Amino acid sequence: MKQRVITAICLLAVLAVVVWQIDTFALVIVVAFLSAVASGEIMRCANVQNTFIKVTGIIFSACVPFFASEKVLMPLVDAQVWGKVIGLIPNIVFVIALCLIFLLAMLRGYAYTTFEDVAVSVFASVIVPFGFSIFIRLRDMFDNMQFGVYLIFYALICALATDTGAQLTGMAIGKHKMAPNISPKKTVEGAVGGLVVSLIFNAAAMMIYNKVAVVPLDKSMATILLVCCIPVSFMGMMGDLSASVLKRNFEVKDFGKIFPGHGGVMDRLDSSLFTLPCAYVIALVTQNIL
Repeated sequence: MKQRVITAICLLAVLAVVVWQIDTFALVIVVAFLSAVASGEIMRCANVQNTFIKVTGIIFSACVPFFASEKVLMPLVDAQVWGKVIGLIPNIVFVIALCLIFLLAMLRGYAYTTFEDVAVSVFASVIVPFGFSIFIRLRDMFDNMQFGVYLIFYALICALATDTGAQLTGMAIGKHKMAPNISPKKTVEGAVGGLVVSLIFNAAAMMIYNKVAVVPLDKSMATILLVCCIPVSFMGMMGDLSASVLKRNFEVKDFGKIFPGHGGVMDRLDSSLFTLPCAYVIALVTQNIL
């Protein structure tokens, strides 16, 4: 427990620095690091033996966030300049190239490389980093950066508040198992409690935002975000359960050990990889209709 507390304090300190510098290049560095580590964790747990695939996948995953937005390298590189660089070659071309490289590596190392290794490596090197890159996409997609940053915290609250609320509620009154074969400690009562806690925390965060923001949320946007809070939080729980299924398939307790007492990047941010895309979809839809 002492180790978990010390690690949690260190993580909060790092988070404070990231929040302080969230409109700078620092966010990109942190997201690229998380992407690379998470990719490596998944391939390690899947026991991918091909070193070339693992190294290439980790490097690719670290590069994905740098193509998330034309503003990603500001102030080092002007947004218009980087936007032209990003627009030269469609992103799907890089994904196809990576798949072909992995398949060629499978042929070369057929004695110890399976197609399952390739499939897991593509997932770890493309899908997971794309999820992390949504941190940057949300920050940069609006002229009002404050709103983009708020959506990042909206997604994180839906993930973290739900997880904490579900754990505490389950410990207090949990009786009916939610998914006994996947995660025996999770209960239906805990899940409901987690959704309620997430709604409360998001409502509080919304009130704080409206008091400090240059452009507060209008009633339509506030209503949409509060209504979507429950399904987004529910998806966060599904992300946690999905990660549990993966760990059971890989027969490991944790994805990694980078955070002593807490596991790896995937152990801490598995729910967020589901809530961030949901928040991004909400942002895309509301951007067009409001």
